Amino acid sequence: MSWWTTVIGGAVGFMIGGPLGAMLGVAFAGNFSKGKSSFGRSSKVFHPGDQQRVQAAFFSGVFSVMGYIAKVDGKVSKSEILLAQQVMQHMQLSEDMQKVAKELFNQGKDNSFNLDEVLEQFRAECHRRTHLLRMFFEIQIQATYADGVFDVKEHDALKYIAQKLNFPIHELERLIQQFSATNNNTNQLTVDDAYVILGADKNLTDKELKTAYRRLLAQHHPDKLVAKGLPEEMIKIANDKTQEIISAYELIKKHRGMR
Repeated sequence: MSWWTTVIGGAVGFMIGGPLGAMLGVAFAGNFSKGKSSFGRSSKVFHPGDQQRVQAAFFSGVFSVMGYIAKVDGKVSKSEILLAQQVMQHMQLSEDMQKVAKELFNQGKDNSFNLDEVLEQFRAECHRRTHLLRMFFEIQIQATYADGVFDVKEHDALKYIAQKLNFPIHELERLIQQFSATNNNTNQLTVDDAYVILGADKNLTDKELKTAYRRLLAQHHPDKLVAKGLPEEMIKIANDKTQEIISAYELIKKHRGMR
């Protein structure tokens, strides 16, 4: 059973505590009637590390931090709000999930949002799930690029968040480069872009390149990410990333004449 189904069934009060749980509770209370979810009457207790608890923390963390980054320049324009909604729609979230995601986004851009407390709990809930943290940053980078502009304040905010989550800065920079390569202005993937997407050096042997490709593919395998805590309802992100990696590898294979 997914975390969403569990929450709708009435377990949000036991799903997760702390600032992430508080924000999630407010988001649900503001979008669903009491009759649809009892918000906490379930006897089921979710312990740290339980898949559904991690999924709930991931969902709450992703969209609240997305709201924070949108306001990092001091304001949130209507276009930024629309772009955030487009990101949610691209994930193919249900209408109800989009309502909750938008409320979390709004909480993240509120002046009372405590980024440090949220990141501290998010780090604890994810507990060394490196693949999950990588997906978290890939989503944030996608959102910051949604308006076609990646400014210094957004970059600095992402670096600060990475430090708080003990995520390597050089890995963050690599993800930013990969996203830029995937979304170049020509809409035509080049061989150079393909190498960037794979995070591979052009001097690698065919065997080394294949190893790097398989490693990257394994990091984004949808089933593995869901097992690590990616909400099942957000699996389209992993599928899209997997397809980008495959396309990049196939282009390099063709360029090299590999079989």
